[in-house]
Amino acid sequence: MGHSQTEKAASRERVLRMAARKVRTEGVTRPGVADLMKEAGLTHGGFYKHFASRDDLIGQAVALALTEGSAKMQRAARKNAQEPRRGLIDAYLSRQHRDAPATGCALVTLGAAAGRGDQQFKEAYEQQVRTYLDLIAGPDGTSEEARAEATLILSALVGALLMSRAVADPGFSDELLSHVASALERHGSPQSAPPA
Repeated sequence: MGHSQTEKAASRERVLRMAARKVRTEGVTRPGVADLMKEAGLTHGGFYKHFASRDDLIGQAVALALTEGSAKMQRAARKNAQEPRRGLIDAYLSRQHRDAPATGCALVTLGAAAGRGDQQFKEAYEQQVRTYLDLIAGPDGTSEEARAEATLILSALVGALLMSRAVADPGFSDELLSHVASALERHGSPQSAPPA
């Protein structure tokens, strides 16, 4: 690849990553082309060298924002080798994750928009939900019971993070995270399982 092609690819990647951060924090309707290009240090006129339209950029940014979450969740699960689910819950329901929506899980910020979005948007969102369910359910998670458990956990994670970001009281926000984390820990512990 020539020098100018390398620069063009780097510029495109910079705009795309910036747009992915924006859709995580602001949703899909807010990021404007002029603002994104300016933040990337590029001219508005150069936008069409990289993307066919704003919809093209936002579609790609949504896909990137959603897929980046998979790698983060996998890393979080690996932090606790004995209990990967616990590592995932701890990382997901942390203050750090709550306070960093630009780099956090896009399932939280894009859920409502996906519900109103086109088929491609819904499919991208669904793919990430399925990926997260597979990760939470683990290698033996093909049973109906394991899938139901993974669905419960993912729903609790996404819902708790969403609410913790939406409330005004910081103490209440912390309480939402810690209560759901504690409940999930108790729910998944062997002593909480019903006797056979």
